[in-house]
Amino acid sequence: MKRFMTKIEIMKAIAATILGLFIVFPIYYAIAASFFTITEFSTYPPMLFPSHISMVNYVRALSESLLVRFMVNSLVVSLVGSLIRMAVAILAAFAVAFLQFWGKSFLFFFVLGTMMLPSDALIIENYLTISRLGLIDSYMGIMSVYLLGPVQMFMLRQSFKTIPVTFREVAIMDGCSDFKFLTKIVLPMSRSIVLTLSLHSFVTIWNTYLWPLLVTNNPRMRTVQVGITMLGYADNLDYGPIFAAISIVLIPSLFIFLLLRKHIVEGLASGSMVG
Repeated sequence: MKRFMTKIEIMKAIAATILGLFIVFPIYYAIAASFFTITEFSTYPPMLFPSHISMVNYVRALSESLLVRFMVNSLVVSLVGSLIRMAVAILAAFAVAFLQFWGKSFLFFFVLGTMMLPSDALIIENYLTISRLGLIDSYMGIMSVYLLGPVQMFMLRQSFKTIPVTFREVAIMDGCSDFKFLTKIVLPMSRSIVLTLSLHSFVTIWNTYLWPLLVTNNPRMRTVQVGITMLGYADNLDYGPIFAAISIVLIPSLFIFLLLRKHIVEGLASGSMVG
């Protein structure tokens, strides 16, 4: 027999649809506005649909600025930074979850305590450190503050704790090393949460604005979030190239999300059951 939706379920569906429209609308408008002409930006009431589709704004955004260079910089920083951050978080979480050593609890809670420190309070000291090391205008200088992720370590530790310790004991009896146990058993069982946290790390580093602005003086070393603000089209309401650049910037995050959306849902579901 078919089960009809109750009033509460209908209200939840309507609320979820409205919330989804609020979330999606800025993305839609950025893409739609990338096809607007100068006159269409000054019309009242504001337009929601372009009068015609033209790639002029995209051509201008790519040819009249260093957008391609900005994209390359952001991709290098985001990919390498995410890989290093996740590698460190995975090894640290594995050690805390499975190994026994002196001071383990203290180190774990010490790392968690760093989550309470606001990043703005450390930005001056971080800048002075990077400057003394001569890492200004370098990829390592940009990604250095993102290489350690206590949030990722904590979430992975919670996920690894759901794996019975007896698995490791049996693996050791079969001659399996800790590294092999991590790569062959632990990571495959925690694939969804690892992919979810990797995507979160990539998007976080990709969208960062303040720190790359501080540690880069050379325009060719700017990341894409900083580079977009340098586009000089806004003085005469010529926002088309800016929205075109924003639409291009959205591509990597949207592509990765669509590619990994199944694992993201699984990771969020498994993360909600950890603890």
